[in-house]
Amino acid sequence: MNTPRILIIAGSDSGGGAGIQADIKTVTMMGGHAMTAITAITAQSTVGVTDVHPVPTETVLAQIDAVVDDIGVDAVKIGMIGSPATAEAVAERLARLDGVPVVFDPVMVATSGAELADEATVAAFGKLMDVSTIVTPNIPELAELSWGDDPVHAALKLVSEHRCAVLIKGGHEKGEALVDALIEEDNMTSWQGSRLNTKHTHGTGCTLASAIAVHLAQGLSLPVAVDRARLFVRLSLRDAPGLGKGHGPMGQQRVRLDSGDGPRLNQITLPCSDFEATRDFYRTLGLTLIVENAPDYARFEAPGGATLSISRSDEAPSGATIYFECDDLDEEVQRLSREGLGFEHGPMNQPWLWREARLLDPSGNVVCLYRAGEARRYPPWRIKG
Repeated sequence: MNTPRILIIAGSDSGGGAGIQADIKTVTMMGGHAMTAITAITAQSTVGVTDVHPVPTETVLAQIDAVVDDIGVDAVKIGMIGSPATAEAVAERLARLDGVPVVFDPVMVATSGAELADEATVAAFGKLMDVSTIVTPNIPELAELSWGDDPVHAALKLVSEHRCAVLIKGGHEKGEALVDALIEEDNMTSWQGSRLNTKHTHGTGCTLASAIAVHLAQGLSLPVAVDRARLFVRLSLRDAPGLGKGHGPMGQQRVRLDSGDGPRLNQITLPCSDFEATRDFYRTLGLTLIVENAPDYARFEAPGGATLSISRSDEAPSGATIYFECDDLDEEVQRLSREGLGFEHGPMNQPWLWREARLLDPSGNVVCLYRAGEARRYPPWRIKG
């Protein structure tokens, strides 16, 4: 597969939590090549923005032209735009990129509360939406862009006026349950999830939009691109390094084996005859115990994100089970079946929140194709601390 070339048009965050820095980390961790056109330089940390210096419009355009003319582009992500003149000029430039998906995150206010777009700039967002494939506002941003108290009606208005899809992000809503909704001209898709208890949320919008751009560049449909991007964001939130005194950066750099091209070899299960001795061995080896159901089962996380499980066997150990995670398990099983591979059983939902299909290699080794998402490293019963 060719490396997706993602052009990021956004502001720089000196604290590394959001903006260009979050975008580059996201695109890189997802296997893409990040190119940038910086629209503004900010003096920013986890507690606030102290200065903003917009980059001249002609310099923004020069950056775009330089990379597009030489390297090419498979998708564009727009974040902080800097000024109304830049918004209008960028929209005009992007209109020339026939068939290239554009993801527009209409950045207005930083996580810390600092204003990053004045009224004139917000008024110019309409031209950017005209050239966008999808716009990803949170609830307050959607209220600024459209009208009415009902987010769905507001999104439908934008879809009708600008012929772009709108992803309503529910993170600003109250309560533990979160709902995101993708509104397209002929379809609506929604996702429900639980709120993650962390203050380190700086850069969530940037990360989501960039992840969607990578998946669109890979040719995925909008609903699938959004679904996989949401998983990347949630895992980045779970892996936040806890830096800074305020809303800290996310942990995009720690999401290595949970997203991207598949199948991904990220889990192995070993049989064991002495549970306690085997558990203690791998803990001494330096692995982190994340799940324990003594005296039968334990799961460890290794540096880099791979997981290793031990499962007690009363018989002589018969070998390891190798796990390959697939983003679309059912489709992969169908493809392999057409290629002549026989499965012991097809995709089945398991009580441990994985969906699995099993087969044997020619030597009799057990191979499991599966989809676990967050449940591999962060099941509800993960050991705390």
